[in-house]
Amino acid sequence: MAEKYYLTTAIAYTSGKPHIGNSYEIVMADAIARHKRQQGYEVFFQTGTDEHGQKIEEKAAAKGVSPKEFVDEVAGIIKGICDRLNISYDKFIRTTDTDHERQVQKIFKKLYEQGDIYKGSYEGMYCTPCESFWTESQLKDGKCPDCGREVRPAKEEAYFFKMSKYADRLIEHINSHPEFIQPVSRKNEMMNNFLLPGLQDLCVSRTSFKWGIPVDFDDKHVVYVWLDALTNYITGIGYDAEGASTEQYKKLWPADLHLIGKDIIRFHTIYWPIFLMALGEPLPKRVFGHPWLLQGGEKMSKSRGNVIYADDLIDLFGVDAVRYFVLHEMPYDNDGTITWELVVERFNSELANVLGNLVNRTISMTNKYFGGEVVSTGVTEPVDDDLKAVVTATRDKVSGRMEELKVADAISEVFTLFRRCNKYIDETEPWVLAKDEAAKSRLSEVMYNLTDSIVTGACLLKPYMPETAEKILKQLNCSERSYEDLNKSGLYPNGNKVTDKPEILFARLDLNEIQTKVEAIREAQRAEYARENGLDTGDAASGEDTEDIVDTDIKPEITYEDFAKLQLRIGKIIKCEEVPKSKKLLCSQVMIGSEVKQILSGIKQYYSPEEMVGKKVLVLSNLKPATLAGMISEGMLLCAEDDKGNVVLLSPEKDMPAGCEVS
Repeated sequence: MAEKYYLTTAIAYTSGKPHIGNSYEIVMADAIARHKRQQGYEVFFQTGTDEHGQKIEEKAAAKGVSPKEFVDEVAGIIKGICDRLNISYDKFIRTTDTDHERQVQKIFKKLYEQGDIYKGSYEGMYCTPCESFWTESQLKDGKCPDCGREVRPAKEEAYFFKMSKYADRLIEHINSHPEFIQPVSRKNEMMNNFLLPGLQDLCVSRTSFKWGIPVDFDDKHVVYVWLDALTNYITGIGYDAEGASTEQYKKLWPADLHLIGKDIIRFHTIYWPIFLMALGEPLPKRVFGHPWLLQGGEKMSKSRGNVIYADDLIDLFGVDAVRYFVLHEMPYDNDGTITWELVVERFNSELANVLGNLVNRTISMTNKYFGGEVVSTGVTEPVDDDLKAVVTATRDKVSGRMEELKVADAISEVFTLFRRCNKYIDETEPWVLAKDEAAKSRLSEVMYNLTDSIVTGACLLKPYMPETAEKILKQLNCSERSYEDLNKSGLYPNGNKVTDKPEILFARLDLNEIQTKVEAIREAQRAEYARENGLDTGDAASGEDTEDIVDTDIKPEITYEDFAKLQLRIGKIIKCEEVPKSKKLLCSQVMIGSEVKQILSGIKQYYSPEEMVGKKVLVLSNLKPATLAGMISEGMLLCAEDDKGNVVLLSPEKDMPAGCEVS
């Protein structure tokens, strides 16, 4: 019997259409699921939508529809995007599913009856977008510590979960299971910032809105979002709080992998494990908090027309090109970047040049020289062994990278195989061999080795680019090989014929043509924004963006002499690390001309040390040194802050040498 593998994504919140940064997670999960199936695992892959909460209730009211009508529409959009991205999920769960809602009520009642949930009242600061309560001490600069937005005072009767009851047990589990939270940086963050300082009891019901699952024994309360949403991982596979769980649940749980964004790591590695402990259920084996895919250093906004959606990308580049880009461009532990221009560059350099050209050249030469017939003659040379060594080693390299969840590295290993095939063509020069009748047998062996190697590469590519892999195998007239055979060479059927009509897999794109199409997409976004917000279309098209206007308190005027005292220069960050005694500070070594200054900045919430290194920044370089958290700071990095508390470093528009003066 095949070994099971159960993986999940976070369920998407139905407040609106997800952009490509949100869609990245589902593509990564799909690649993992397909890879595991290829290895022979019996995979169950669950995704879905999170559909309750105050934000949904407010958005539905603003649109003049019921909450259920609103989430039905958005859930359909999200599911449609999954399908367009060729996601091979086994179940798409919705938290408005009747069986899920009933089990959440049972879970809530069970936890209440066993004393883990109690009734009280809550008074504190509330963030509507995050649907989270905070105490004054938890706020950062008076704003939500998670999203940086405004909070408001709130007081209401609520049920609470006794988090501290299970905290020590969770700490012990994390310490004894180092693979539980990954990457390690996320584990350290959870331990140092939340668990070790002590957990407060968690609010698990609300009375100030109605769009939620009712607490069946106290119907003025609805179950709060996280107890509702997180339990989908067990309700979706047949968990029953009264002890009648299905055979499917008993087979699949615990999950082998929860794949989530780094912004919700706390809920999945603290709240969720504690809920499971209280239910007497085992914890998931691994929770991976992946980084974000960011849009070229620019805030995404429909009024600007710069939001990138998966379906627009697919329309321009095709589904497999989109899958390749998001998988290839995401580092393991740092944020990735997407721009239209970068997608075109990768499409042309990697997909068209490396892969598409390789397949087309190989098939075309086989047809030209041998009428499409592929025959191994045994006329070998040492260069053949070099090619085969790369090809036969690739399977295990890919597998190792996937086991570490380094998906970008795994797909790079496959393309290393394709690059080696291209190099083999340059080394053997088939067009030269074709001119010598005595070299015909050698030429046949060369074409056989190429075809055989490309088949292996196509099979290994299938989890990431399934349609492309199928097209390659079809053109080479070959079925997919078993996983056990993917570390072998010489398996292509001798005498088999490739297609006589090779298809161009990826035709090179013209950047100017793509930019014209992108501008049409942006115009449509701006027009939609105008309709939604009652603006004139011309105002939206001109780039007016009420979301991006911030009014601040005006400070007293200064003279030019006051300004002239400030020395602003371009600096380059050459080293950065966290300040041990501070939750906010990063310590950067900044090269300014020929000197290096140590500068402390309260931006840890917005930048990791790894992100900082290499940045060109604006520096107030003649600020009097000060001592912060026991360390000397010799200047100030200039930042901008919006009305929601989001902070970005200021950088020169174009690359300038470190040390240049700003005037």
